[in-house]
Amino acid sequence: MALCINMTGNYRHRKRRLIKAMASSRPLPLVLSLLLLLISQLSVGHGFQSPPHKLAYHGGPLLTGNIDVSILYYGRIGHVQKSVIRTFLKSLNSVSAYGGAKPTVSTWWSMVESYQSFAGRHVRRSPKIRVRVASVVTDTSYSVGKVMTVDFIKLLVEKATAGKRNTLALIFTDRQVTVQEMCTGRCAQHGAFGEQPYVLVGNPETECPGACAWPFHKSDYGPQGVVLQPPSGNVGADAMIVSLASGLADAVTNPFNTGFFQPGGGHGGLLGAGTVCQGMFGSGAFPGYTGKIRVDPKSGGAFNSHGVKGKKFLLPAVWNPATSSCWTPV
Repeated sequence: MALCINMTGNYRHRKRRLIKAMASSRPLPLVLSLLLLLISQLSVGHGFQSPPHKLAYHGGPLLTGNIDVSILYYGRIGHVQKSVIRTFLKSLNSVSAYGGAKPTVSTWWSMVESYQSFAGRHVRRSPKIRVRVASVVTDTSYSVGKVMTVDFIKLLVEKATAGKRNTLALIFTDRQVTVQEMCTGRCAQHGAFGEQPYVLVGNPETECPGACAWPFHKSDYGPQGVVLQPPSGNVGADAMIVSLASGLADAVTNPFNTGFFQPGGGHGGLLGAGTVCQGMFGSGAFPGYTGKIRVDPKSGGAFNSHGVKGKKFLLPAVWNPATSSCWTPV
């Protein structure tokens, strides 16, 4: 969510003005103007991004081939959350999900892989990008404190990788940690220190559920859509998966801020493959509505992708470079 401006009050005020104008005999141009104003305010809700006409490529490298990830769990990350994260990462490269159910997490990942064909590589079929967990480190002592700023992120990236080169650091913080800018809607952060790329994902349950846990929690902003049940049954775990998926897509396609991106508010001033379509989870999405998704008849959990071990995930839309539009698995 790129904007953290509470427009609910203004939205209702403009809606009343619109209804009053339409009920009167005021000139049609004024009514149309008020209608456009109302629609413009709807776009603020739930971090819903108005996609650009094209996500530009700036000539830099992408992360390709085999990606070794070094995970750091910072704080007391629960067993359920760790399990969901591991299963999602394993599902990225699993061609067939449990029982052959479709669409799969790997289908979603193949859209991220397709960016290789649009980065000057001139290949008809993008090679697979295989993600492997190379190491896992746990820091339950909050070694750099419970307020996460850029300076501390660098220390944790070094701790996660232990100096190993050619790795992608994935840092997960627990619900007690305040992550800088998360409450402004920057739910996942990615960047690089020198040639070391990283993705940082915080648990928003305590600090900012209304900013980074929608659609599993009531949003702080805009039209109030239906709150959905998380597929794992754990709000923190599935909110972190949405953020991880967005951050991972951005990191792979724009690891050093020289790849695919578009200038935009929030997200470090840049919007990428996983964040430019934020707030969309299925076809037909609009502010306050996730779009077409599926519901597990047993658990009631909302999902759009199948993973290994019969697990289900709700994954965010990504930008399709072939059609210059937002794409979702369903």
